[in-house]
Amino acid sequence: MGTVTSQPDDTGATTATKTKRVLLAAPRGYCAGVDRAVVAVEKALDLYGPPVYVRKEIVHNKYVVQTLQKRGAIFVDETDEVPEGETVIFSAHGVAPVVHEEAAARQLKTIDATCPLVTKVHHEAKRFAATDYDILLIGHEGHEEVIGTSGEAPEHVTLVDGPDDVPNVTVRDPEKVVWLSQTTLSVDETMETVRRLRERFPHLQDPPSDDICYATQNRQAAVKKLAAEADLMLVVGSRNSSNSVRLVEVAIEHGARAGYLVDYAEEIDEAWLEGVDSVGVSSGASVPEVLVRDVLRWLAERGYGDVQEVTTAEESLTFALPRDLRTDLKAAGLPTTGTSDHAWTI
Repeated sequence: MGTVTSQPDDTGATTATKTKRVLLAAPRGYCAGVDRAVVAVEKALDLYGPPVYVRKEIVHNKYVVQTLQKRGAIFVDETDEVPEGETVIFSAHGVAPVVHEEAAARQLKTIDATCPLVTKVHHEAKRFAATDYDILLIGHEGHEEVIGTSGEAPEHVTLVDGPDDVPNVTVRDPEKVVWLSQTTLSVDETMETVRRLRERFPHLQDPPSDDICYATQNRQAAVKKLAAEADLMLVVGSRNSSNSVRLVEVAIEHGARAGYLVDYAEEIDEAWLEGVDSVGVSSGASVPEVLVRDVLRWLAERGYGDVQEVTTAEESLTFALPRDLRTDLKAAGLPTTGTSDHAWTI
């Protein structure tokens, strides 16, 4: 679907050709919560020195995790893997209250890098549980964010894993039920899940504000806009990144002939480019821009040098670093603000 131009053939006649192009989604990549979490690990390493322990992956991106490991971060699955008295950082996806209790029992210094938008959902869960509501949490079973949110009120939370799970839902009082959601879901699928839930429970209450985060919504909107013009959609992101996986799904649902998720440019199969004039490119909210630039270079080397940025929103939101870390940085005379952009861009 590239631009059509005319070029003379061997007989002097003109033949139509199509210019290969890249449609680059904007916004893409790092959101405010991811940037905050990555900077928290970087500054903790600078301030306390390695090793600094991180419970779970700080964000769901292979490159970010490996880069921080090289600097001295040690990623563990559970709190009891951290030696007593050491520093542990909780990931952007949030943790259940029991994890804080476990850390306190081991006398660990904790830095909570939970995204503030995830923390908002935690507060909503506690608030509705306190008034004895049944909470229908829309999300993917086993995802760290879902585990953390459910842990705030396990006796009140029922997981609803997509529209097809709605028939399995039971509640105590259909007049006291509310839905909340994981922050990184497909907007369209979540609204379909809510529609089906409301058919069963007409008094279903909405959360006070959108639970799906601004970055997830903005990246999906950008992909929707360019998918109709893209023969192929490439999303840069890791396979355990929910919001990255959703971008591929959204692209296919809105017109892209094919879509793939890749961590690195070298994972792209040249066979995917056969018959392709327009390539859409985006990246998940935990992906540094350097990886996108690598993909653009890879495509340019194969004739896709015309890059057209498709902008659907402007983002300027930033979050302050975790309070305990800011306090220690201030005491050491170090900056309490910053961005990780210098570490990832070229």
